Amino acid sequence: MSEVEPATVGVLTEPFLYGWQVRAIERLQDETDVTVTQVVHNAADTESEAESWNTKTRPGLDEAIQFVDVVRRERAWALVLAERNLGRLLGDDQRLWHRHTVDTVDCLADAEYVPCVPRTENGWSELPADVVDRLEEHCDVVIRFGFGLVRGAVLTAPEYGVLSFHPADIRTYRGMGPPAIFHDGRDRAGATLQRLDESIDGGEIVAYDDVSLEGCETLWDVFDRLVALQITLLTDGITNVRDPTFEPRTVPDEQLGEFYYRDQRRTMSFAGRVLAKNLVGRARRWFG
Repeated sequence: MSEVEPATVGVLTEPFLYGWQVRAIERLQDETDVTVTQVVHNAADTESEAESWNTKTRPGLDEAIQFVDVVRRERAWALVLAERNLGRLLGDDQRLWHRHTVDTVDCLADAEYVPCVPRTENGWSELPADVVDRLEEHCDVVIRFGFGLVRGAVLTAPEYGVLSFHPADIRTYRGMGPPAIFHDGRDRAGATLQRLDESIDGGEIVAYDDVSLEGCETLWDVFDRLVALQITLLTDGITNVRDPTFEPRTVPDEQLGEFYYRDQRRTMSFAGRVLAKNLVGRARRWFG
């Protein structure tokens, strides 16, 4: 391996990783010789007993209280989220979305775990200088699986930057991604692995692929189809940035897709269409 090839990887995450993220890291380790050296987790996220989300089978008082809060924040979109939870109660496994507390993930057992409280402003997170210095010293490239929108010195501290997924083609669907894709009835969708800059869904493309949405009856099927693609794309992207001949693709601003703001999903027209399509899709699956 040449000296310019990254061999050490850091991970930015919440206190838990989703099942698809664990599988992506496992595949990366199985198919390359990289080592995950640092796991920086968001200590400002107080999510506890993450695994309890995986096995909850019936709603209780806590869920009722949470739903009231969700309605206040998400308005009409809360009905779509309620439909998802109902699907779980009726047997949807959603194993790719099971939560795994980071310090219990076997493939990260040899990494150093670093709690981090970011400075947040207007939806952006900036990591403290000591954490940035640690990533710069110990990691050639960093994968972002948490902390929301990230900006500041961390983006250029690792030699090969910070990589992050957008579950859509940034040249067509920025922002929401899958909800807008499903709402519009697209028959294919893509996933983009970007090297982040301080734009939103406008970084350099280091890996991209798309997939048919045939058989995706609900929005949640679309999410599953795209994260299954991302499991593969992580290895592709790390392999690409290791290649000294690889040139990431920069998308000019005028070629970036329309930005779909989250507020759009909170309207009754948007949420109602997605909810109706989900219900029709479930009926088609159950009653054929």
